[in-house]
Amino acid sequence: MKVLVFALLIASAVAGWPGYMMDAPDSVPPTQKQHDVNCVLYKMFEPLRDRNLLEKAARFSPVEDVSMYKDGGIAVRYLMDELVQGRLLEKKQCAAVTNKRYLEEAIMLFEVLMQCKDWNCVANNGAYFRERMNEEEFIYAAYHAFKHSPLTQQVVLPAIYEVKPHHFTKTEVINKAYEAKEMKLRNILLQNNFTGTPNDIEQKVAYFREDIGVGTHHLMIHLENPFWWKDTYGYHIDRKGENFFYAYHQLLNRYEAERISNYLPPLQELKLDEPLKEGFTPQTTYKYGPPFPTRNDDIYLRDVDKVGRIHEIVLVEDRIRDAIARGYVEDEQGGKIYIQNDKGIDMLGDIIQSSMYSPNRKYYGNLTTLAYTMLDQQTDPNNKYDTPPGVLAHLETLPRDPAAWKLQKRIDNIFREYIDSLPPYTKEQLEFPGIKVSEIQIQGNLETYFEEYKYDLVNAINDNSTETEFYGIYATVPRLNHKEFTYKIKVQNNNGSPKKAVIRILAMPYRDGNGAIIPFDEGRWLAIEMDLFVKTLNSGANDIVRKSSEASITVPDVPTYKTLTEMTEATQNLEMYESATGIPNRLLLPKGNEEGVQFRLLVAVTDAEQDVNDESIITMNKYHHYGVRGVQPDKRPFGYPLDRRVPDERIVDEVPNIKETMVKVYNHNVFLRLPQQ
Repeated sequence: MKVLVFALLIASAVAGWPGYMMDAPDSVPPTQKQHDVNCVLYKMFEPLRDRNLLEKAARFSPVEDVSMYKDGGIAVRYLMDELVQGRLLEKKQCAAVTNKRYLEEAIMLFEVLMQCKDWNCVANNGAYFRERMNEEEFIYAAYHAFKHSPLTQQVVLPAIYEVKPHHFTKTEVINKAYEAKEMKLRNILLQNNFTGTPNDIEQKVAYFREDIGVGTHHLMIHLENPFWWKDTYGYHIDRKGENFFYAYHQLLNRYEAERISNYLPPLQELKLDEPLKEGFTPQTTYKYGPPFPTRNDDIYLRDVDKVGRIHEIVLVEDRIRDAIARGYVEDEQGGKIYIQNDKGIDMLGDIIQSSMYSPNRKYYGNLTTLAYTMLDQQTDPNNKYDTPPGVLAHLETLPRDPAAWKLQKRIDNIFREYIDSLPPYTKEQLEFPGIKVSEIQIQGNLETYFEEYKYDLVNAINDNSTETEFYGIYATVPRLNHKEFTYKIKVQNNNGSPKKAVIRILAMPYRDGNGAIIPFDEGRWLAIEMDLFVKTLNSGANDIVRKSSEASITVPDVPTYKTLTEMTEATQNLEMYESATGIPNRLLLPKGNEEGVQFRLLVAVTDAEQDVNDESIITMNKYHHYGVRGVQPDKRPFGYPLDRRVPDERIVDEVPNIKETMVKVYNHNVFLRLPQQ
């Protein structure tokens, strides 16, 4: 999904969130909140281990004192009635939010947690419903609530691949983990290879699709921008539809760069009337339930009972394309909302995402939700075999399936149809008067390698203990990383006085997987955003030095569950892990190859006085924009200045504040293994 696309709110903007203005300060220290979150998500499919939370779960009554809720208990009474009447899905049952009812149940709990006035209310309700609700629904609700509640903005969400390791780990590896535990083995590393074999050409990019960080990033995109979000939850998500488009667009572009690195053809969009060539075998099993279903190669897409028909997807797409052609969308009253402007992409994103922000959900439908749900259920479209949901039904596993990328490419092409209908930027719109980028250099090699990484399987293994215990049993996976490098950019400011500037760095692939040169206008649509930050340019010459580790679009991997728990108990600072919205630091560069994959590296220096919404944030180092809550820092369209079509690349050459250079990314088949235990 530090993109697909990939991205965070600047801290100083928090005071402007409506939800924060209405809440009284909470006296519970962040370490206690982090402790409770760690414990409530530990071994989710077994009873609570933390004695304090276990006592809360047993003695707390959610409806006894409704003064603890902002809404006077409306949300919690509704959820309690559903629970008491036995209408909620039972525990230890397969569940996915592509099922409308299961999503409703998860949102019920989310609303309860969001209505809490203080942490004691959150902790009590979290413990109570954790012991009584379906585990998958609880995780979905808790992750969304902890991400959005003003009470949990300093909480680090444990890595989803360690909360639900069975979603990411082959069944045979889980079985070996049980054997290791029974034999009381410790510090065991179990190799969890990617699915498929070299017989499948798509296996060449499985390292990216199945990267646990990519799955986490895709989850975070949706945590930040849930399609069902309503402003009554606390605040308006600024440019939510544009966030949806750009995050996915960036993920697709990174995937395209990986395909080029492996000499693969460009990604083709999913065709509804042609066989789907790529099957997928997840080789994973639900914690309680059957294996994730397998989809065979070369299937024809079929209508899905109680979900929808293929022609419904086409109908909704036609309505959206008609709006693009007309230059406006219609609201529920028949009024025209013109979209041939910078705000149109946000409106279109809300429509395509099936967001509650859509101006006419009844007419423009739920394209994304409908298409992904139907694709996921192609293994049993008539519900003949009671097949469980597939990987496409879970946000954290959706990127594993190659068909997901083809479907998103189809959706992305609709966005491109709209964006290409907009007029190109003129030279005057691109210029920053008096500013010239004179030189771009890269210090250090643009070189990637693979490394062995371990994640904890403690939450995959049942036991009869009442204590929190870590066995030292890990799964290992190869993952992409890169050597550190530094940008050195020379900028001349001829204005006679300091100017605040936004530095935008983007990389466009120069050749495709067959070695053919990619035209500039096609390359700009495939551009990868590498960094975006604010700098004050002094009068005269400026030497800007920017490390790759400072990239504003990336975030570090969350520590293992054991390490996170130890850091919490030792009250260590976890601030660097709080956001988790961007792509992993290590995936900043595409893989490249032995001979080097060429990219046009473009640096654009633009006027911060015109680009920045809030004067107080322009000195901040982190300047994320996709996946943001509150007021967007950047006024420009995401991807500027390469968001609009460029019919003649010479216009970029003529703008002095934009400059490009050619670079190559190398991979020399280096694989760094973990030291032997």
